[in-house]
Amino acid sequence: MSKGRYFMGRTMATVGVKGVARLGLVVVLLVTGLLVAAPSAQALTFDLTSDHCDPACGPQASFGTVTLTQNGANVDVTVHLLNGNQFVKTGSADFQDFKFNATGVALTDITVDAHVPALVAATGAFNGDGTGAFAFGITCPSCGNGGAGAFSTDIVFHVANATIADLTAPNNLGIVFVADILSGSNGNTGPVDATTPTTPTPEPASTALLGLSLFGIGLVAALRRKKA
Repeated sequence: MSKGRYFMGRTMATVGVKGVARLGLVVVLLVTGLLVAAPSAQALTFDLTSDHCDPACGPQASFGTVTLTQNGANVDVTVHLLNGNQFVKTGSADFQDFKFNATGVALTDITVDAHVPALVAATGAFNGDGTGAFAFGITCPSCGNGGAGAFSTDIVFHVANATIADLTAPNNLGIVFVADILSGSNGNTGPVDATTPTTPTPEPASTALLGLSLFGIGLVAALRRKKA
């Protein structure tokens, strides 16, 4: 091969490698920027494990779960009961099916999903049955007190202009959430609470962006090794 052809071929190969390397670097920078700019979307789940019923509603490993998902500037909350438990309205939980606290939140910020029976958000000084102080609740105005007004479908509501941290600060007794239940195990009623969350789980979009970023970093490193 002549020197001219060899030089041209080597130059074209070098340009090709450099071009791909630059493309990989652009991908890394773009994806990293998206990761930084994107909101830290995540879900956090609490288990309702502490039994304040008298007599007890358990034993059960978990009476239900409370899942909070950051959705842009809002937080979506789903309360789901397990093991045949039902939501109930009694004086031991201030006639609220579910109780929580929220920092910097007004009652008008809370929207409850359509539900049968109909549910509404409430506010007040709720401190029934040894579970500490709460300022907000979800209740069923049309439900009778006790077992006659029990229901099992999930409670789902949304809090505008809030973060998960705004809704998960423990109250004066270290409790974060309370649900009033009719036990599926023995028919007893009373409040159960949650204090400790599970580990936060990244949303799929964030996971995908992170994977793409790592791929781009690997591509650039491989090309550099090849060039060397």
